[in-house]
Amino acid sequence: MKRSPTIIDVARAAGVSKSTVSRVIADDGNGVSEATKRRVLQAIEALGYAPNAVAQSMRTTLTNIIMLAIPDITNPYWPEVARGVQDVMDEEGYAVVFANSDWDEEREQAYLDMARRNRFDGILINPVQIGSQALREYGIPTVILGARGAYGTFDRVGADSYSGISMTTAHLIALGHRRIGLILGKRQRNSRDNRLAGWQDALRAAGLTPDDSLVVKVSFIRQGGKMGFLELMQAPSPPTAIVCANDIIALGVLQAAHEAGVSVPDDLSITGLDDIAAAASTTPPLTTVSKPKYDIGRQAAIFLLERIRGEAPIAPRQLVFAGELKIRDTTASPSSAD
Repeated sequence: MKRSPTIIDVARAAGVSKSTVSRVIADDGNGVSEATKRRVLQAIEALGYAPNAVAQSMRTTLTNIIMLAIPDITNPYWPEVARGVQDVMDEEGYAVVFANSDWDEEREQAYLDMARRNRFDGILINPVQIGSQALREYGIPTVILGARGAYGTFDRVGADSYSGISMTTAHLIALGHRRIGLILGKRQRNSRDNRLAGWQDALRAAGLTPDDSLVVKVSFIRQGGKMGFLELMQAPSPPTAIVCANDIIALGVLQAAHEAGVSVPDDLSITGLDDIAAAASTTPPLTTVSKPKYDIGRQAAIFLLERIRGEAPIAPRQLVFAGELKIRDTTASPSSAD
C-alpha cells in the first residue's frame, strides 16, 4: 500500500524546512518569500499532500468548525442565510454546524455549551434568550445575525426591519387605509422592537395616531398569524389592513382570512416582511419587503472569519442591508372609508 506523503516529504521537495511548510499551510507567511510559498504550494499539489486536520488543530488551537445558531430552520428565511454562510466557509475550509434552537432557551444554551466544549472557532447567532454579557463570557468570536441594538458589543449583520415595516405601513396609508393593524412576533428577550417603531413612526408621519388596540403579539409561525388575525377581527372596529412582522405570519393571516370568508385584498389588505420564496406564489401573491438573505449570511461569515483571524478592527461593526418593497396582490385601497 502506497504511503501517504508527509509534511517532511513536502519540505524536501520544496527545499525548505518543515516549519516553513507548516507556516505556509497555516497561512502565516510572515518572513516567507512569495517564491518560497509558490514552491511549497507546488510541492503540496505535486505530492497530493493533505494536512492532518486533527493534528493541525492541536497545533494552532483551531478546529475549523463554526456554529450557525438560528431560532427556526423551518422558516425559509434562514436556509438562504445559511447558504451565504456556507459558501464563504467552504471556500476557507471550515465546516458549519447548524443549531436550531426552535425558540427554546434551554436548547440555545445547550448548543452554545457544545460550541465551547468542542472548541468551535466561531459562532454566528440570531439570539433567542441569551444576553450580550452572557454570550461574551463564552470567549468565542461571535457575530450577531440581525440589527439587534442590545448586542452592540458584537459585530452585527442584518436587514433594516424598521424601514421595512415603515415602507409597508406607508404603502397602505397611501392606498387610503387608516385603521392598520400590526401583528408582531414574540421575542424571548424584552428589547425594543424595531418593527413596532416602524409602524408607529409611519402612522405619525401621516398625521395618524397609533392605536395600541390594533397591535397583537404572536409566535413567529403560521399558526401565530392565524391567531393574530382572529384577535384583530374581533375588535369593535377591525382594521382594513394588517402589517405582519414576517412572511410566515402573513401567510397564516392570509390562510385565516380565506377560511373566514374575508376577501383579500377587497375586504382586507395584508403585508409581510422578508420576501421568502412562497410570498410570490401565494393566492393572491403577497405584498412584502425583500431582504438580501444570502448577502446577509455571506457578510456575517466574512466578519466572523476576520474576528477568528484577528484581522477585524477593535470596535464592533454593524452592517444593515436595505430592503425593497415588492407590491403584489394582497394590497389595495379599502372598499369603504375607515
